[in-house]
Amino acid sequence: MTVKTLERLRRHPRIVDLLWTLPLFAYSLVFMPTSLGPAAAELPPDPFLLAMIFGLLTPLIWRRRWPRGVFAVVALVSFAQWLAGVNPHMANVSVLIALYTVASRSTVRWALAAAAVSVFGFALPVFDGDQGVKNALKALATMAVFIVAILVFGIYLRTRRAYLQSLEERALQAEQERDTQVRMAMAAERARIARELHDVIAHNVSVMVVQADGAAYAIDTDVERARNALETISTTGRLALGEMRRLLGVLRESDDTGSYTPQPGVDQLGELVEQVREAGLPLEFTVEGEPKELPQGLQLSVFRIVQEALTNALKHAGPGASASVRLRYTDGGVEIQVRDDGRGAAEAENDGKGHGLAGMRERAALYGGTVRAEPVPGGGFEVAVRLPAGEAVR
Repeated sequence: MTVKTLERLRRHPRIVDLLWTLPLFAYSLVFMPTSLGPAAAELPPDPFLLAMIFGLLTPLIWRRRWPRGVFAVVALVSFAQWLAGVNPHMANVSVLIALYTVASRSTVRWALAAAAVSVFGFALPVFDGDQGVKNALKALATMAVFIVAILVFGIYLRTRRAYLQSLEERALQAEQERDTQVRMAMAAERARIARELHDVIAHNVSVMVVQADGAAYAIDTDVERARNALETISTTGRLALGEMRRLLGVLRESDDTGSYTPQPGVDQLGELVEQVREAGLPLEFTVEGEPKELPQGLQLSVFRIVQEALTNALKHAGPGASASVRLRYTDGGVEIQVRDDGRGAAEAENDGKGHGLAGMRERAALYGGTVRAEPVPGGGFEVAVRLPAGEAVR
């Protein structure tokens, strides 16, 4: 028998029960049961005997679906058989089959009750005969041991089936939890990429807009300056496109949420400052304290926070403004201060309540840090950030 055939039979247990019940039908019909009277063995088959055989064996087809009901029907038919004075026969094995089904598919209480009924039913014809009390007790004890063995085996299979089912449920739950964690990780990565894209686009586009404005003003009076501005626009645009391709390439990899391209860090702050200076914003950059090795994720947060703060200064400080960036290493981590002396976001068309400051706070909160962003008395705007040195807080 092939594996596919076994799988089909496993999906149709009623057909399986019917197939192995048919031989019992055939045997019971060939060797009809006899009554307890000595002359009854010579009588032709009685309709009652045929009905008894069908009453004992037919319910077994539905034993898996209704184990207790099938046992009750078989037990009642067997009791009617005893009342009619018919000897136990091969068809009476249905009682033991039904007992096993109850033990393997119902609670222990129901299984014990079915076993007690089985012992009682077997005792009726044993003590009704003329073999003597001693022999009757021996036969009853032997049958009781057999019934108990069937009971124990059925309970064992029920326990094992429940154990295997619990293992399958736990495996399914673990698989679902794993899939959920993967989806959460992918969603978190996409959110991180969205923040990265915001920082990249906002900064580089701001630089390009400022340079384009400068080129437009200087194109008639200072061709060299206009050419330099256009070259800066071209360089900035290429850098922005490169970072966007890198970030969007991560999204295209459905089964890989990481990026293998090096992320910007503290060492790239000098290049960022030069880029902002070329955009037309006078900028002072100072580093205080003893530089220390920071985790790559923390360095990325430092770079993006400074980048976002300088982008806001480019957009909102206004003409003639200047800015300063101070990076200070402390025993507990690193502090960032970005300050400009311009008009501030409050007087600009954009009030500065977009995603930039929220992104800074998210990056700082990831490492247990704090962000303070507020206007400076007398004009200007200041962003002060404290980041403890350590791994991200998950």
